[in-house]
Amino acid sequence: MIGELYEHALAGRARPAIERVDGSRTPLHVDGWLRESPGDKSILDRCQGPTLDIGSGPGRLTVALAERGIPALGIDVTPYAVDLARSSGALVMLRDVFDRVPGTGRWATVLLADGNIGIGGDPAALLRRVGQLLAPHGRAIVELGPPGAPLRRERIRLRDARLAGAWFPWAYVGADHIADVAHDAGLGRAQTWTAEGRWFADISCCPVCPAGRAAAGVTEWLRTGARRTPSADWMAP
Repeated sequence: MIGELYEHALAGRARPAIERVDGSRTPLHVDGWLRESPGDKSILDRCQGPTLDIGSGPGRLTVALAERGIPALGIDVTPYAVDLARSSGALVMLRDVFDRVPGTGRWATVLLADGNIGIGGDPAALLRRVGQLLAPHGRAIVELGPPGAPLRRERIRLRDARLAGAWFPWAYVGADHIADVAHDAGLGRAQTWTAEGRWFADISCCPVCPAGRAAAGVTEWLRTGARRTPSADWMAP
């Protein structure tokens, strides 16, 4: 979806900007996605049990979780980002969050960092999908804009001096709006916090069925089968 310019930026071959339909542009800062960023520890400290890292990019958080002994799987739609993550030792799949995802309904934590609440341009729809992925009593850890930032949906693309990518939908959610978005998605209470100038929310999943063996099942799959093709049971939505 993001395309060639994003891959070139990750490889250090381009420095594209995010362009909006009104012509305004802001730099695409990929450096913070390639190595530990201030505030990362605050996210990682709240990830408990098997964790799904949505939009894992080059995999810095997926790797950091595994180094803490937390079973973690990253998913991303950019092949080059997936290759980078795997070269760093992360367990990552080339997968769209709205496609079939291993362990659906069994993840203890689902992570949406680095603005990934914007994926698809509809935050409530994305959080509804997160609710499907979470185990009963699971939690979503979501990065947000600061208080006062509006809830905004728009179309954006990447552009540099010689090339422009395709338009795609994106969204931005300020900390003031996440409780309403979580409610619209059918999730539970959202508790916000800030660290190192970044804003986050911890959103509970409203339990709809008994907990059972969810977390243990994901842990076992990550340990023994994740590098093989997932079985039909794990791929079921």
